[in-house]
Amino acid sequence: MNDISASKTPVSHEEKGQAAKSIVPGLLLAIFGAMAFSGKAIIVKLAYRYGVDAVTLIMYRMLFALPIFAAMAWWATYRQGGGRKPPLTRKDWLGVLGLGFTGYYLASFLDFAGLAYVTASLERLILYLNPTLVLLLGLVMYQRRVAAAQIIGMAISYSGVVLVFGHEITLQGADAAWGALLVFLSAVSYAIYLVYSGELVRRLGALRLVGLATTVACLLCLLQFAVLRPMSAAVVAPEVIWLSLLNATLCTAAPVLMVMMAIERIGASMAAQTGMVGPMSTILMGVLILGEPFTAWVAAGTVLVIAGIFVFSRAAART
Repeated sequence: MNDISASKTPVSHEEKGQAAKSIVPGLLLAIFGAMAFSGKAIIVKLAYRYGVDAVTLIMYRMLFALPIFAAMAWWATYRQGGGRKPPLTRKDWLGVLGLGFTGYYLASFLDFAGLAYVTASLERLILYLNPTLVLLLGLVMYQRRVAAAQIIGMAISYSGVVLVFGHEITLQGADAAWGALLVFLSAVSYAIYLVYSGELVRRLGALRLVGLATTVACLLCLLQFAVLRPMSAAVVAPEVIWLSLLNATLCTAAPVLMVMMAIERIGASMAAQTGMVGPMSTILMGVLILGEPFTAWVAAGTVLVIAGIFVFSRAAART
């Protein structure tokens, strides 16, 4: 039988069922990973109720996350794949330091700072624009082609964010504008990380790069606290400690691993599509846990953002 006729062989219902079952674990990992990532904003907003500032709060988050990410880097270097990986060159270390600064330290700090002024719902919608920012950076830096459908998707998504932002600024005034700007700059910083990380991911591997870059970010956050705050500022309410521990484990380290395992099972494209549950879960938790209002403006803006990113992603997959 030749290849053409073989490709037309009917697939039995049993084989289809087995194929569907094989992607279920990956889908569940992607869904829970997206939901866990989204929980970060909720925990940060809860911690702010105890009078802590962004510098101290992110210090505790990274302090608890540091052993996890250091262990991840060690595993990827010495155990993964059956042996020790080649040592990093000077160029590799500079890349790790730069990506750790932009992708995890600066992006995280700006996000934490912005959450002091905006709702968790608006924060998540702004961060969800990240794929469009990566495209725009690629257009500016590498003159990459942009499809008309991608532009349409971007316009839909940004109109959704503007809708929610416009409603929020009428309630909170200039504080909402400042917070939205900080969160948007956080998204830009992480987009820069994604644009520049491709080469290092191919050389070092995703797990090793993430482990090293996040370790750098953890150390930078600890150094930032040591420089900007007296040690007495580390005395915070016990609730802040527990919330930071939860943030470091459930909403930082765990989703990183879950999303990476999901990508291995179902691919980056499907994992990204599944990530659409993130904004919805943030809004739901914001309403149930934080008591944030769920208005028609928020609902309409969320629908526009998710629809726009869906159109954008489908167009990107075809280019």
